[in-house]
Amino acid sequence: MHAGQRPKLERYGEVLFLVVRSARYIDESEEVEFLEFHILVRGRAVAVLCQDHRWIDGTDGTAVTGERATTPDRRERTLLADQKLLRLGPEAVVYRLLDAIVDAYDPVLRGLGIDREQIERQVFSGDPAAAARIYHLSREAVDLQHATASMSDLVEALRAGLGKYGVPDDLRVYLQDVADHLSRVTVRAAELREALTQILTVNATLVAQRQNADMKKISGWAAILFAPTLIAAIYGMNFDVMPELHWAFGYPVAVALMVAFAAALYLIFKRAKWM
Repeated sequence: MHAGQRPKLERYGEVLFLVVRSARYIDESEEVEFLEFHILVRGRAVAVLCQDHRWIDGTDGTAVTGERATTPDRRERTLLADQKLLRLGPEAVVYRLLDAIVDAYDPVLRGLGIDREQIERQVFSGDPAAAARIYHLSREAVDLQHATASMSDLVEALRAGLGKYGVPDDLRVYLQDVADHLSRVTVRAAELREALTQILTVNATLVAQRQNADMKKISGWAAILFAPTLIAAIYGMNFDVMPELHWAFGYPVAVALMVAFAAALYLIFKRAKWM
């Protein structure tokens, strides 16, 4: 009855209750869309409930059609067509669903990996929009890592109850395969998050270097302008007892000093690579 739960496994008497989350990568918006499924197993029955209304009804209240719609023909081509698997009981349906969800994590990681490569080039090109994109993609990577880590706990809980609840050997092998695949996905998700953290650090370093270079230029021009301003301020104090005020060459000499000081400071800063 309550959505918004983390992947988990609980037992209520004879009822096995699981919460799992599937993922789909939307390349246009660079977002990971998660869907929450609740699975109940009791006796020879299994119920799978999707908690996302977007997959149940359209915006106008009609049924969803197209790729997302699950038609009888599509079901017959997948789960219902596998009679050998169905003979293993409702747990086989659960494991098959877990396998499909874990397999769907791969294209999500590939999409995030491609965006990470694009961001790396964006960072070294000096694009100021790279930081916002890194933060956005990091949030998606964190959400994916949380989902895969919780799924790992769920699969481990299932494996812990294999012997107690008499799960067939074929299903044990099947669940072991799911666990192995999920462990690889979990490692890749953690590596992706670490890589994005490193990219963010590199971007911050590059931004700091560019800001330091800009500050050097600003400081250099301020020093260059300070010398002429100082000379002009001295001779602009309007004192009468200033010999240069009544000297015919006083004005040209003052201007020449301003230009000379400015040129000398510019050359000094240029040699120091401040300009």
